[in-house]
Formats: sequence, C-alpha cells, structure tokens
Amino acid sequence: MADFDVVIVGAGSAGLAAAKVLIAQGKSVQVIEAMDRIGGRAHTTDDWFGMPFDIGCAWLHAADRNPYFPEAQAAGWTLYHHDMSLDHLYFGDRKATEAEMAKLAEAEAALAACVENHTGPDDRLSSLLTECHALRAATTFSGPMDFGKDDDEISVADFKAAADLDPNYFTREGFGALVARFGADVPVRTGCPVRRVDWSGAGVTVSGDWGSIHADAVILTVSPAVLAFDEIAFHPALPPAHVEAAFDLPMGLLTKIPLEIRGARLGLDAFDDLLIERHARHDIFFLCFPFDTDLMVGFVGGDFAWEIEAAGEEAAVDFATTRLAAIFGADIKRHVGRGHMTNWSADRWVRGAYAAARPGKAQARAVLAQPVGARVFFAGEHLAGSLIQTCGGARLSGEAAARAVLAQIG
Repeated sequence: MADFDVVIVGAGSAGLAAAKVLIAQGKSVQVIEAMDRIGGRAHTTDDWFGMPFDIGCAWLHAADRNPYFPEAQAAGWTLYHHDMSLDHLYFGDRKATEAEMAKLAEAEAALAACVENHTGPDDRLSSLLTECHALRAATTFSGPMDFGKDDDEISVADFKAAADLDPNYFTREGFGALVARFGADVPVRTGCPVRRVDWSGAGVTVSGDWGSIHADAVILTVSPAVLAFDEIAFHPALPPAHVEAAFDLPMGLLTKIPLEIRGARLGLDAFDDLLIERHARHDIFFLCFPFDTDLMVGFVGGDFAWEIEAAGEEAAVDFATTRLAAIFGADIKRHVGRGHMTNWSADRWVRGAYAAARPGKAQARAVLAQPVGARVFFAGEHLAGSLIQTCGGARLSGEAAARAVLAQIG
C-alpha cells in the first residue's frame, strides 16, 4: 500500500494549488519542500525594511484571470492598479525628450506588430529589432524586464504565446504573504530536499536524506533548472525528450535592488516608472515609492542581472545609488538608508527567476508538460500556458496537473 495517493515536490504556488485540488477530492497528499518555508518564489519579508517587501513575485498579473486577485480582495488586501506605462526615461543621465518618448511608444507598437506577424526562420526576438526600427528601450521591457532574458536569447514564438498581463495590480501586504495564506492548511514537510524519484515499479518512491515516501503518483513543481542540474535523480531516467526540454527552458533572471530614500521624493510620484538606459544593457528600472513608502525599487534583468548578483549586494546597492545620483545629484546619497538585493540565482532550489524557451525551442514547454509513465506529472510557471512566468499561472498549472492525476488514478 502507498503511504499517500499523491506526493508533490515543491510547495510553491503550483504545488500548493495541486494539493488543495487533490485534497478536496478526498485524496491523501503530502507536499515535500526543500526550503524552510512555503511559497517558493513568492516570498514576503518584513526583515529588510520593517514593512512587507516581496523578495519574489510582487504584481498580481492578469487580475481578471488570476485566482489570487479575488482572494486578495476578499482578504481586504490593499491593491493598486499599475498600468506599467513608462513615466520617465533617461539615456544615461540625459532625460528623454518628448519626441523620444513619442518615438518609444511608436517603437513598442511596431515591435508588437512584428511579433504578431513573424513567420521567418530566425526565432530570436533580436532579429525583429532592425525590421521594427525599435528603440532599445522598447526591447528592454520585452526582454530583460519582462522575460528575464536579453532579446537575442528569447524565442519569438515563446514570447508571442505569452498573454498580455494587464490588468496588473500591486499589493501592499505582499504577494508572498497572500500565497502563504492560501497554502496555510496544506500538509507540507519543509527543509526536505527530494534527491531521487523511483518510478521503476508500481507507483513512485520519492526520497532524500529525510527518508522516503511511496505514492501512486508524483507531481514535480520544481524549476527546469533543478531538473537540468540533476538535483533530482530519476530511476529509470526521464525520457530524453523531457531531459532536453528542461535544458531548453533555461531560467531567466530579474533582480530587485530596493533602496530606502529618506526625506526626499525627487519630484517623483508614488508608483512612477523610471527607466535608465545605459550601454551594454546595463539598464535599470525603478518603481518609485510604491504606496507612498520610502522605497525606490530597482530592477535589472537578463545577462546583467546574473552579473550584478555575482558582484554581490554591496555592489548592486552602490550601482543603483550611483545611477540615481547621476540624475538627481550627489546629494541624494545622504538620503539613502537601507539597501538590499534579491539573489534568486544563488538559490539552489530555484536557480533563477522564471523560465524562457531558447530560440527555436518554444515547443519544450509542451514536451515537459507531458506525464511520464502515467504517474510522474509536472507543473509550474514554466508550464502555465499563456500565463507563463507568473505566480497565478503557476497556480493554474498546479490545478491542471492535479486534475490530470485524478483522471489517471481515479
């Protein structure tokens, strides 16, 4: 007899959602989590600034389709509709002219049209830039800030398949706190990395240094990077197509560098969007003073995010501070209080922010979504259909995987 009907690896949004669907249908479930907490890449902390700050996902994207949004409303969460339009653009320390801002809007529209109509053999998003005459600022959002990858590493087909995520909402209490609230009643064993999945006999056996669990089926909600780095051994090995798919969905990176700015608002309004374009993609975007707090939240993405996380928090905070000083004057440095840097690249159980298909490999998502042996199932933000790379999409993916398991095991 199996210990449980289903064992779920990972207590992020997908794993928690899968567990709740299965439990509602009377199935016995155990979730195994490598971290010492639930939520995965949804993580709110008060430790950094004495108020909620989302180290991971922060925006409730696609609120009209996001199952977390009505739950945030019902819980009385403080929500703000963020239209994501760019309020301030600088090239180095030079403010963009009105004509350049208008040109940016034209470039964004041209790029969107080129993506929609793309049929050529070159699947790299960068291949469209000359054709569209897009300002690089337009592709900063399409690439590093949205997909966590530079445009030459993004598949046009994969980019095209992603939905428009408007309406986007920001929450003062924290998205991570909302996910933790959602999963509070789910049975989870934390601090238990899974190192082996044996599906050679009837059912599956999931094990690690903490022991083992036998179940009729397993749902794996780990990132593709965890699979690609062989953090989990499979016996027998996963089919070659699944292994290749994990490598074809490398993790992109988006790094936050929040700065506390005391006693200065720099002529900016709460929730203003400010982008500073620099050479070699060393760009930084700031979400300014969300909810009128004292925070300027910097974001860097793509290859530069990997570079800055490797350089460390002190270097990242100095970089963000120096960029603001170049625009608003050196006096701003005396207003800077605490500063931090997120570091998802160094998290062994994630290894990045979210997955983006390599050019020419957009089909990898569909391949990895296929169950193996009618008892090994997969879910996560990387398998979330048009809501890829979102926490809400991960939840919907987990629910879909749970339904697939129910169809298989009854």
